[in-house]
Amino acid sequence: MELKTIKDAFDRLTKNQKLSSSKSQELIEQISHEIEQAVSRINSVNETASPNDRKFILSDLNNKLKGISPVSRLESTQKELKIALTKYPTLLEKSFISDISKGYRNVDFDIHSVNQIIASHFYREGQFEIGDCFIAETGEMEAGAQESLFSEMYQILEAVMSHNLEPALRWASCNHEQLKQNGSDLELKLHRLQFLDISRKGRRDEALNYIRMFLAPFADSYMTEIQKLMASLLWMGRLDVSPYSDLLSPVHWDKLAEEVTCQFCNLLGHSCHSPLSVTIAAGVQGLPTLLKLMTVMTGKKHEWQTMKQLPVPLDLDKEFHFHSIFVCPVSREQASEVNPPMLLSCGHVLCKQSIAKLSKNNSTRPFKCPYCPFEVEVGQCRQLYL
Repeated sequence: MELKTIKDAFDRLTKNQKLSSSKSQELIEQISHEIEQAVSRINSVNETASPNDRKFILSDLNNKLKGISPVSRLESTQKELKIALTKYPTLLEKSFISDISKGYRNVDFDIHSVNQIIASHFYREGQFEIGDCFIAETGEMEAGAQESLFSEMYQILEAVMSHNLEPALRWASCNHEQLKQNGSDLELKLHRLQFLDISRKGRRDEALNYIRMFLAPFADSYMTEIQKLMASLLWMGRLDVSPYSDLLSPVHWDKLAEEVTCQFCNLLGHSCHSPLSVTIAAGVQGLPTLLKLMTVMTGKKHEWQTMKQLPVPLDLDKEFHFHSIFVCPVSREQASEVNPPMLLSCGHVLCKQSIAKLSKNNSTRPFKCPYCPFEVEVGQCRQLYL
């Protein structure tokens, strides 16, 4: 969406607002100055002066204030600002479609699953009170079991952000085998930061013992990393000016918190990111296309409600690409578990049902590949997995 027009209008609006504020402040200061001068003149006249002298001063002040015309001057600047404020919302309404319900169609939702996803989102975001309230109102008591799991995760994360690694180390030690099977080096990263904390405090012998006890078991796979930590001991007390100063970067702590969250969710069988957040973010990206599609299909409402596939692609960022999607070049249908992609001996890929049609359901009858001169037998086709 082109936002330059909106930005230009917003810039004009802020400029008018600043100009109006500046003129109003200038007017207030001018009036204050005239009043202060009048008060000073009144205070300076003798007590024996006649009342007419004071009346003359007040009359002179009144004439000066009338000459300034504060009301008319304020009305002028406020009128310009009002015009800008009126035009801006109108421009926003033209640029953005407020009614997004046009991109929605009736879908049978599993309310139980949706409630589970919402409750899980609250807990994984650390909003435990809201999660408890949601479960109490929906009656989804099964989802409440996740509270204790994510509560442990947030206790670990809070400790990590306070540079206390003990809870995280205990959790990693208890899940050592699972982390190893997942190919995670989280445990090494935790021990590395703990070693650096000991080293930073100048406890060389304790740091050496820590390497021997906790980092040595990782030597087979991470020897270079351990050698780097050993070399950093030579710069104890001066690590910030050493070739290993990057070890002190606070970025390591931020990345560690992300890694703990990811691995914790992984071991629970959850994705690293909230499914609800991902769904909404993807929906926001796809919504403009859906709204345009509905504008085109205004007279085909029934077709839109029964459509199994969109007639146009939805372009989403790579962060929303979780698995490969194969569309058979013959049938133009998307592959599925029932109709999986099959690799032909010639190297081309077709869906299983397309192969069945080409071979006329005869597993021994060779058929010609539609994309090259080779003849292929069904028995030579190998199933691929999405």
